[in-house]
Amino acid sequence: MSTKLTQKQLTRRMTVSAVFIALSLVLNILTPIKWPFGGSVTVFSMVPLALIGWCYGIGWGFLSGAVMGVLNMVIDGLSNFSYVSGIVAYLILIFADYFIAFGVIGLAGLFRNKIENRSVAIGLGAFIGCLLRFLCHFISGVTIWADYSKGWIGAWVYSLTYNGGYMLPETIITIIGCIAIINVKPIMKLIEEK
Repeated sequence: MSTKLTQKQLTRRMTVSAVFIALSLVLNILTPIKWPFGGSVTVFSMVPLALIGWCYGIGWGFLSGAVMGVLNMVIDGLSNFSYVSGIVAYLILIFADYFIAFGVIGLAGLFRNKIENRSVAIGLGAFIGCLLRFLCHFISGVTIWADYSKGWIGAWVYSLTYNGGYMLPETIITIIGCIAIINVKPIMKLIEEK
């Protein structure tokens, strides 16, 4: 069921998405807890990406999240390339730690119009998006970051604890933020398509 957007709708959608991606980047700077090799607990930085997915659909949300991931990589993550070597490691880093990892946050709209309670729908969608982001970072951890697990039980435990250490609080913060915003009618009226 694909409906073509009018020029006005497309312009509005692109504008709102650009503002929300910029907001996500700014909120990503506010990191009370930052891990040494990437990953942090932020102040609601994933909420704008989740709201894009909620308002404009999961395809648009994924693309917007992926744009945020690429911008985040360019602004904050290029130094990570010095820790890995080889084309496969670079591709895993680009896709698993940035492009796909942030893109899946846009899946927060997955349950819109499928679950009647908006809070439950966005909360569950945000949880799924955050879980998939965690899985992306986990895969990256057991593949290209496994060398940092020396002295630990193994790469799987290292990746689970390292990535889980920041993604669990980040998930809770994102779900709370999404549920709070989704219930503020004036804000949602501004961003949702008519």
